[in-house]
Amino acid sequence: MKCAFTGHRDMREDFDFLLFERYLEELIKNRGADTFFDGMARGFDQFAALKVIQLKSKYNVRLVACIPFGGQIDTMRAEDRQKYEYILERCDDVRVLAPQYYPGCMYARNRYMVDNADAVLAHFHGGKGGTKYTVDYAKKTGKQLIII
Repeated sequence: MKCAFTGHRDMREDFDFLLFERYLEELIKNRGADTFFDGMARGFDQFAALKVIQLKSKYNVRLVACIPFGGQIDTMRAEDRQKYEYILERCDDVRVLAPQYYPGCMYARNRYMVDNADAVLAHFHGGKGGTKYTVDYAKKTGKQLIII
């Protein structure tokens, strides 16, 4: 089973970190999730990637970085760059989906992850933007959607 992550860059204070970890382990142990697609943005994406990296010592799982465009790291704050590089070094596969930025490349990255996944694990608390777009796209394509 392949799973994609989507979530807000600014995680709410009431985000249930333990619930996320339980869902993630349940997907691995009971549903056979073995590949995780991550968009590498700050916030939820990087948090989810770090959790998969932690679980690699316990389970045979793969982490796939889905980078929307070459040079994404150059758009990040210094503290996010460090995390980004740490995660990239531990990914099993890195897919750069476009050579450079173009309007809509983030949405294309999100569609790519959903299209290649069986399920989508989302940190979504409403609003508009990329996470809503991805949640709506997952629903439209009939993917299993787990919202935390």
